[in-house]
Amino acid sequence: MKVMSIFGTRPEAIKMCPLVKELEAAEGIESVVCLTGQHREMLQQVIDIFGTKVAYNLDIMKPRQTLTTITSSILEKIEPVLIEEKPDIVLVHGDTTTSFVVALAAFYQQIPVGHVEAGLRTFDKYSPFPEEMNRNLTGKLADLHFSPTENNKNNLKREAITENVFVTGNTVIDAFKTTVRPDYVFKDKDLDAVDLKNHRCILMTAHRRENLGEPLEHICKAVKRLVEKYEDIEVVYPVHLNPAVQEVAHRVLDGTDRVHLVKPLDVEDMHNLMDRSFLVMTDSGGLQEEAPACGVPVLVLRTETERPEAVEAGTVKVVGVDEDVIFEEAVRLLEDESEYNKMARAVNPYGDGHASERIVEHLRSWYEQKNN
Repeated sequence: MKVMSIFGTRPEAIKMCPLVKELEAAEGIESVVCLTGQHREMLQQVIDIFGTKVAYNLDIMKPRQTLTTITSSILEKIEPVLIEEKPDIVLVHGDTTTSFVVALAAFYQQIPVGHVEAGLRTFDKYSPFPEEMNRNLTGKLADLHFSPTENNKNNLKREAITENVFVTGNTVIDAFKTTVRPDYVFKDKDLDAVDLKNHRCILMTAHRRENLGEPLEHICKAVKRLVEKYEDIEVVYPVHLNPAVQEVAHRVLDGTDRVHLVKPLDVEDMHNLMDRSFLVMTDSGGLQEEAPACGVPVLVLRTETERPEAVEAGTVKVVGVDEDVIFEEAVRLLEDESEYNKMARAVNPYGDGHASERIVEHLRSWYEQKNN
C-alpha cells in the first residue's frame, strides 16, 4: 500500500511526523511525504527533529501571500505529484488550507483521502477563520476519518458521516515520546535567562487572526499585570512572526521585568519548556492538547474552542479575551492550590501516545478489505 502524507505547516508536521515514523516502520507500506511549504523555516525545524524523509516540497510560500494565492498554488502544484505517484491513499491533517486543498486535488484524481484529526468543530464558520470551514470541507471529501475523541466522532455523525470513522486519540501525544526528555538542554539561548528552578513559568502564545488588534492588547496587558503582582513568576512568550502580533507584543510588553519575548521555538524547546511550566495561556489549538499531557493547566485565550472534551475533562478553561477576566482566572490558579491541582491532575482526553499505531492498523484493514 502506498500512503502519501501531505502537509505544509509547523503544527501539522508536529502531529504528522509521528505517524510518518510509524508508516515507515510498518511492513507492506510504502510511505511518501510531500510538503506544500505553507510554512517554511518553522516547518523545516520539525522535519529535522523527527528525521522525516521528504520526497517532494512544493515550496509555495511567497511574500504577502493570501488565502487565494495559497489555495491556487497548492491546487496547481500538487496535481502532477499525485498523477506521478498514484498513491493508494492520501493523508491530510486537521484544518489548514493545505489539508482542504490537497483533499480536493486528490478527489479530482479519484484518490481516497484519510483525514487525521477529523471531526473538530466550533460550529461558527468564521471562527477560527479559515480553519473551521477547511476542516468541514475536508471532512466532506475524506473517505477515512481518524477522530481524536468520541466527541469528534459524534460531530461527524451529526453531519451524516458514519462510515470509516475511527477514534484513535491525537497523534500530538505520540510526539512527546520523541521530544520530551528530563535531561533536555534548551537550544534557544534566550531561554537561559528564564529562572525555571526558583520561579513559576507561564508559557504564553497568542497569534490567531481573530485576536489581532484589541484582543491581543488585552491579553498582553493582563500578562503585564500578572508579573507586576507576583514576583515569583516569569512569562515566556514566543512571538509569532506576523508583524501585527510583533507590534502589539513589543509595544505593550517590552521592558517588562520577567517577561521574555522570544522568537518562535522549535518543537523540542517548546515541548520541554511546556513540560517545565506552571501554566499555559494560549489561543492555539495544539497546546490545548499538548499541555495536559505534561500535567499543566491551560487557559484558552479565545471565546470558544473546538476541543470541548478538554473543557469537560477539566484540563483547560476558556477565559476569552477580556483583560480583567484573563487576569482573575490566572490569579485563581496562581493562588488556589486546590483549583490548580484539579486542572493539573485531570486526565488528558487526547489519548495515550499510541494514536499513530491505531491509524496504521485502520489503514491496513481498510486496504485489505478494499482489495479482497
